[in-house]
Amino acid sequence: MPQRRAFVALVTGSPLARVRPAMTSSHTDLPGVSVVVPVLDEERHLEAAVGRLLGQDYTGPLEVVLALGPSRDGTDEVAQRLAAADPRLRLVANPTGRTPAGLNLAIREARYDVIVRCDGHALVPEDYVATAVEALARTGADNVGGLMAAEGVTPFERAVACAMTSKLGVGSASFHVGGEEGPAPTVYLGAFRRDALDRVGGYDESMVRAQDWEMNHRIISSGGLIWFTPRMRVTYRPRSTVQALARQYLEYGRWRREVVRRYPETLSARYLAAPVAVVGVAAGTAAGLVAAAGGPSWLRAGWLAPLGYAAIVAVGGAAAARNEGPEVMVRMPVVLATMHGSWGTGFLTSRRSTTSG
Repeated sequence: MPQRRAFVALVTGSPLARVRPAMTSSHTDLPGVSVVVPVLDEERHLEAAVGRLLGQDYTGPLEVVLALGPSRDGTDEVAQRLAAADPRLRLVANPTGRTPAGLNLAIREARYDVIVRCDGHALVPEDYVATAVEALARTGADNVGGLMAAEGVTPFERAVACAMTSKLGVGSASFHVGGEEGPAPTVYLGAFRRDALDRVGGYDESMVRAQDWEMNHRIISSGGLIWFTPRMRVTYRPRSTVQALARQYLEYGRWRREVVRRYPETLSARYLAAPVAVVGVAAGTAAGLVAAAGGPSWLRAGWLAPLGYAAIVAVGGAAAARNEGPEVMVRMPVVLATMHGSWGTGFLTSRRSTTSG
C-alpha cells in the first residue's frame, strides 16, 4: 500500500518519505513514537502534561519516557503513580537535573524511531503526535515542530504571553509569532527522526540553555532539514512574576551569546537589538544624569534614549495587547522592558565559563 510505504520511508529516510500518509492506516502501518520529557520540580503540571501525551489520538505504538531530575517537590511521587497506572510510561533517572542530559538519557532508553521532545509543563493537543508523524513523512524533514503558544491566566502572565507572541517582544521567529509552513532555523520542542539525532550526537550537554537551537543548527549544518508547521501548537505557561521572568531571560541571553561564540555565522541584527538597547538606555541615562549634576548641557540629549525606549514599549505594548483589556495593557511596558533588559544584559555579561555550569 502507498500509505505503508510512506511510513516505512519515514524511518528509513528514503525519498518515499515525501508521500503524504493516511493517518487512518492500521496500527502496524504507523511508526512507533517515543515521547521524551526532562522533568524537574513539575509536581503542579506533570499529571496534566502526561495525561495529554498518553491520551494522543494516535493508533501506532506510543510510549512516554520521563527523565527525572532531583526535584525538591513531589514530582517523583506523581511520576511513579502515573507509571504504575500505565505501562506506556517509563521513568529514568537524570542525576544532574539538566535538560540536555535528561533528553539524552531518555532518548537512549526510547524504543522507537520517532522521538518527540516535550516538557513537563507543556500541554499538547490530542493530534500532536499524529500531526508530527504526518509532517515528517510528507516533508522528509529531520525535525518538525510548531508554535510555542503562550497562554497566561493572571493579568501579568497574559501580558507575558502577549509579549512572547509579538515581534516587539521576541523578534520574528516563526515558533513564537507564527507564519507559513516551511523550513526554519529552529522550532519549539520538535519531533525528530532518530537517525538524525544519532548523526549529530544528540544534545550537547554543556548547553544548559539554548540546547534545542544549538542542535537544530548542527542538524542543518549536516545537511538536514528543520520544518515549521503551525499545526503543531503547544500551550506554554509563562512566568508569573517579574523576578522569574527576569531570571529566565537573563539565562536566555547568556546562552544565546554562547551559541554565537560557537557559531559566529548565526549572529544577526535581531540578536543584537536587546544588547544595543541596554547599552543605549544605560549610556543615555548616565549622560542625562551628568548634565543634571552640572555637566555639559549637550549631555541632556542623552535622555532621548531612555525616553524614546519608554515610548516604544508603551505604544508597542499597548498595540500588542489591544485585545486583552487595560489590566494587561498597563503591564506590557514592564514586561517588555524586563524581557529586553534581562536578555540584553545576559548577552553582554555572558562568560565563556558559562559552558561549565
